[in-house]
Amino acid sequence: MNWWQKLKKNPLARLGALLLLVFYLAVIAADFVAPYDPYASQPNGSLLPPTQIYLKTPEGQFIGPHVYPTTQGPVDLTTGDRKLIVDWQKPSPLSLFVQGPTYYLFRLSLPIPPKFEEVEIFGGIPCNWHLFGATGSAKFNLLGTDEQGRDQFTRLVHGGRISLSIGWVGVAISFPLGILFGGISGYFGGWIDSILMRAVEVLMSIPSIYLLVALAAVLPPGLSSANRFLLIVFITAFIGWAGLARVIRGQVLSIKEREFVQASRAMGGNPIYIIIRHVLPQTVTYVIISATLAVPGFIGAESVLSLIGLGIQQPDPSWGNMLSLATNASILVLQPWLIWPPALLIVLTVLAFNLLGDGLRDALDPRSQQR
Repeated sequence: MNWWQKLKKNPLARLGALLLLVFYLAVIAADFVAPYDPYASQPNGSLLPPTQIYLKTPEGQFIGPHVYPTTQGPVDLTTGDRKLIVDWQKPSPLSLFVQGPTYYLFRLSLPIPPKFEEVEIFGGIPCNWHLFGATGSAKFNLLGTDEQGRDQFTRLVHGGRISLSIGWVGVAISFPLGILFGGISGYFGGWIDSILMRAVEVLMSIPSIYLLVALAAVLPPGLSSANRFLLIVFITAFIGWAGLARVIRGQVLSIKEREFVQASRAMGGNPIYIIIRHVLPQTVTYVIISATLAVPGFIGAESVLSLIGLGIQQPDPSWGNMLSLATNASILVLQPWLIWPPALLIVLTVLAFNLLGDGLRDALDPRSQQR
């Protein structure tokens, strides 16, 4: 059975792929999906709950989905509560495809060494259309606002650009190194195996948390938080390949004794060709499983690093530093809309990667295809 057909018949794998597709499309088109600027604050709009949608005016007239301008009132010194002030005289209709702040389609900026300044690689097309929003004077805060009065949904979507892409950067660096060095070590054996495995053991003995603290101290000042974290991931990924290399080596020790490898060797095949063409493809099942687990691992690492001051820092949004507000007990109790959305997205992303990885394992594993 074709592996693609088998994958499509796995409902859990389809669910994981669908979730990831929705998440990645949303963050790629974040400027279109999100209605506001992720850095803009609303006057008197800090810690607003999700905007309530109305269908009728206070007089009972049906005018369709709409919202009203809402601000935070003064703090009640007795109870500590802040009452919402709603301007019932200015209904703002909700609609799809509304005009808002201008952004650029197909614009790409990258940090370029040695100063790691943002340099525009591809120009963009100005656009000011957004997926949804309020057409009047009111703001439609789908998930409320944070302590700075910034729209939480907008920051959540824009923050996903960092959180969802950071794992692929680490995997793209560490996995090729681990697969290649593990394959060479297991295939050749002898002194090559001894040298490479001793190097792997040295790398695995380095405490990652102390390494990250040291890297944070030596990185150039003035870097944006996104560039800073990308550099940390780039450097630590060169160390993270060690564990994968050990496992690949163990698999190659067994694979190289199989008949098809022995036949290719007897026919005078180049060792590097045999490793890349015949040996390493046999490890694809493990590599796929490891990759699907490694990507959410980097997402979790970003959350932890944000808590200790090494990850994405304010005002730049990411799921990690948005979730770090959970350390404040008052926000956890009084403003739960600031905590649950990023936590739920992290959980769903990890679950989706695992479901898709299990489906790919079942589809690509020759032993599962024989059942």
